[in-house]
Amino acid sequence: MDSASPVTPTADDLPDLSRRLAEVRAHTLDLVQPLSDADATAQSMDDASPAKWHLGHTSWVFEAMVLTPHLPDYRPYDDRFSYLFNSYYESIGDRQPRPQRGMLTRPALDEVIAYRGHVDAALQRLAQNKGDDPAVARALQLGLHHEQQHQELLLTDILHLFAQNPLRPAYAPFAMNAEAGTRPADAGGDAAAAVWHDVAGGIMPVGADAEAGFAFDCETPRHDALVRPFRLAGRPVSNDDWLDFMADGGYGDPLLWLSDGWAMVQAENWRAPLYWQEHEDGWRVMTLYGMRPVDPAAPVCHVSLYEADAYARWAGKRLPTEFEWEIAAADLPLSGNLGDGGALTPLPPAVVDAPAPGPRQMFGDVWEWTASAYAPYPGFRPRDGAGGEYNGKFMSGQNVLRGGSCVTPGGHLRATYRNFFYPHQRWQFTGLRLAEDA
Repeated sequence: MDSASPVTPTADDLPDLSRRLAEVRAHTLDLVQPLSDADATAQSMDDASPAKWHLGHTSWVFEAMVLTPHLPDYRPYDDRFSYLFNSYYESIGDRQPRPQRGMLTRPALDEVIAYRGHVDAALQRLAQNKGDDPAVARALQLGLHHEQQHQELLLTDILHLFAQNPLRPAYAPFAMNAEAGTRPADAGGDAAAAVWHDVAGGIMPVGADAEAGFAFDCETPRHDALVRPFRLAGRPVSNDDWLDFMADGGYGDPLLWLSDGWAMVQAENWRAPLYWQEHEDGWRVMTLYGMRPVDPAAPVCHVSLYEADAYARWAGKRLPTEFEWEIAAADLPLSGNLGDGGALTPLPPAVVDAPAPGPRQMFGDVWEWTASAYAPYPGFRPRDGAGGEYNGKFMSGQNVLRGGSCVTPGGHLRATYRNFFYPHQRWQFTGLRLAEDA
C-alpha cells in the first residue's frame, strides 16, 4: 500500500470520510459488474492481475493496515485471505505468487464480494467512531487512494485480458460511453496544429508540499530543482503522428532505438503500438469497447518508453523530464478526460476558437512518459513498517510517467503525482508528449 506524506486531515475533511469510503468502494464494485466469474478470475500475463484479486487485495489492505491496527475488536473475515491477497509486503508474510493469481478459482466472486461487505461495515464503524483521530483519518485516506490506483489497474488488466480472446469481447457498449463522451471545455487544441509553448527555466520548487494535502511519499519532500528553459508540445503525440513514424520505417531503424529497446523490438516483433491490428480498411485497435478503428486525432496509447524515446528521436525532439512536465502543469486545472468522465478511451482534443494559453490534455487521456528515472528525491525517507515497502523499494530501473489517463479516477491526481513503470511495459494507458531545449 502506498505510503503518504504526513498530512493531518483538517476538521472539514473528517465528516467526508464515511461518504468517500462508500463512494470509492462502491465504484470498484461497479467496475466489475459487467464481468462474469470467469472474466474476473482469469489472468492474462504475469504483470496483470485478475479483477477478483483486485477486489480482494484492496479489501485486504484495509483489513491489514487500517482495521487491524485501529479497531481492536475487528476480526478478519478469513485468516487464509492474507496469503491470497497480499501483494508484495514481505514484512507481513507469505503470499500467492504473482504469476499464479489466476489459479485462485476459489473463493468465488460472490464470496470475495461478501468479504468486501464485511470489511466495508467495519470501515464505516471505524470512520464514524474514530474518524476524528488524525492517525485513523490518514490511514483511511491512504486506503482510499490505494483503492483508486487499483480501479485503474483493474480496467487496464481487463483490457489486456479481453485482447487475448479471439472474440475481442467488449467490456462496455461503445455507444453508451465513448460516442457520448465529450472533451471537457477547458481542455483542447487542434490535434493537427504544431503548437509549442515556451517555459522559463530557473531554480523551481518541485514535489508535493507535505502541508498542502494528500500525497504519496515518493512525491516528497518538496525541494528546489534547476530547470533550464525549454519548449513543450501543446498536445500529446497523436495516432496520426505515429502512423507517419511507422510509415517512415521507425520500427525498423536501429539508429532510433536504445539498445535494450531495439532488442525488445526484435524479440517481440513490435511493429505498432500494443493492441493495434492492420486490416484491409486500415488500422484497428482493441479498446474497452472491443475492436475500433484507430482515431487519427486521438493521442497514441499503449506504447513503451522505448517506443516513446525512439519516436522522439525520429521527430528530432526529446521526452520532457518529470520536473519540466510538473512545472508546465503546476498552474493548470486538474481536469480532462479521466475515468469519471466515462469515455474510457483517449479522445481527440476539442476544437477551440482561441489559441490555447498553455499545453492541453496534460491531465487524463494517456499517462505521459518522461525521460526521468524513478528515483528518490533529496531527503526522501520511506515510512516505517509495511507501508514503507510500496514506493521506496521499487526505485530502480523504472521511469516516471505523469498526468493520468482516461481510466484514472477523478480526484486522484496532482501535478506532483509520480507513476512509474518499466521501460518495456505498454499495457497501461501510456503515451507521450515532446519537448525540446529552448
